[in-house]
Amino acid sequence: MQVPHPETPAIRIRNLQKTYPGGNALTGVSFDVQRGTVHGLVGGNGCGKSTLVKSIAGVQSADPGGTVEVNGMRIPTDQLGAAWARTAGLRFVHQNPGIFPELSVADNIALGDEFPARLGIVRRGALRERAQRLLDRFEIDATPDTKMEQLRLADQTMVAIARALQDHMDGRSRIAAVVLDEPTAALPRHEVATLLDAMRTITASGVAVIYISHRLDEVLDVCNAITVLRDGEHVVTRSTDGLTESELVSLIVGRPLDAMYPDTPGVTSSAPVALRLEHVNAPAVHDVSFTLRAGEIVGIAGLLGAGRSELLQCLFGMNPATSGSITVGERRVSIGSVRTAMESGIAYVPEHRETDAAFLDLSVRENLSAADVTRFSSAGILRRNRERRAAAESIEAYGVKTAGDSALMSSLSGGNQQKVVLARWMRRHPTVLLLDEPTQGVDVGARADAYRLITDAVADGAAAILVSSDFEELADMSDRVLILSGGRITGEVGGAEIDSGFLAEKVFSAKELQS
Repeated sequence: MQVPHPETPAIRIRNLQKTYPGGNALTGVSFDVQRGTVHGLVGGNGCGKSTLVKSIAGVQSADPGGTVEVNGMRIPTDQLGAAWARTAGLRFVHQNPGIFPELSVADNIALGDEFPARLGIVRRGALRERAQRLLDRFEIDATPDTKMEQLRLADQTMVAIARALQDHMDGRSRIAAVVLDEPTAALPRHEVATLLDAMRTITASGVAVIYISHRLDEVLDVCNAITVLRDGEHVVTRSTDGLTESELVSLIVGRPLDAMYPDTPGVTSSAPVALRLEHVNAPAVHDVSFTLRAGEIVGIAGLLGAGRSELLQCLFGMNPATSGSITVGERRVSIGSVRTAMESGIAYVPEHRETDAAFLDLSVRENLSAADVTRFSSAGILRRNRERRAAAESIEAYGVKTAGDSALMSSLSGGNQQKVVLARWMRRHPTVLLLDEPTQGVDVGARADAYRLITDAVADGAAAILVSSDFEELADMSDRVLILSGGRITGEVGGAEIDSGFLAEKVFSAKELQS
């Protein structure tokens, strides 16, 4: 391969366009990514980031009329293909990086390239040596024989990155850029630094990194430059020097954004009790007791494996309590099933939207009705007109951007899918709202909308439990925060003490005490 001039951009995109029957997903997008830099690609859900990445990866066709140049190799946009992208020097690590947890680190790395073999027999020694070189280069705390399932999430992602770059690291090919699509989305905050350091290691070898993330503080921390897309159009490509987070937010949403976190209504000691737990035990939940009042938001902070999700699943009947008592309002209840939880006035927004909350093959209308079908039925027959009217009201009230109530849920952006999931439960007027990472993987505009919907529900008398790995989110949204470690409540933070830094300190100290 001809070595390009060092000042030639790693990637040069000109007039990239993608048209669907319903409109343009990308409209004449053009920008450069410089060698040895981290280049942020940011924008709201549905802005065109995914379409752009799929187009340059060759897994989705683009319209004619533009060009993409990688490592000095230029190709018309309508001829892009996966083989060309790999030959030209592009690599991709997706949010779900395709890890095989039951296989070793060495085997996972080899699956991204080839198994060293002689006469058809795998050379295990050479396989381990190659893996060890990559582990050393990226400072991954593992051995070649370690099973992937034994690694923390950050190190699993690091192995996926090393796998993508292995032929560059050993000099067999010249990679221009690696695209990292939301690599930190599922990571606890304390593991993120590992990934950001890896990006700096990559760029030191001359490879460019295209970094896609909704975590704008990370974008500004690690990126040399950013490109902002909005509604399929290129807004700006610029250096991150001097760029503030509020300025970046304004570029993304196209207007100055009001305060991200709305004022919460607050709660008084005289407010009625919405939920009371007394010595509750369940799988991964141990002797948990607390009281939640109407109009109150209680945050739950803890590290991965602390039992946060299991506690919410216990309250929603998915992980039933084995002992202790649960009171909703003034009534003691035995929540042995999801049906019982719903009948008791409990609503649940799970962590994994696409697999556990959104019915992607059903319409927006059907998703909105999923928790309340009987409301639209009489004599056992679903009244479609009644369902459509309610769906139209919810779409307008909750600001869902969709082609209509008949549009498939899969056609919506992540932020709009989450609005539908929230609306599904909000219109039931729950007594208790369980929220597990409700803003994970959604853009800044949709996040602000989600916060508004939650505070509106609480202002109407609901009580909420908010599980989040984002300490700032917990600090700004919660009236008080419970610290969970090893399935037990180990502390409580309230009032002036609710600060993201103090919460982080309490969470990590709780983990150390459990060790």
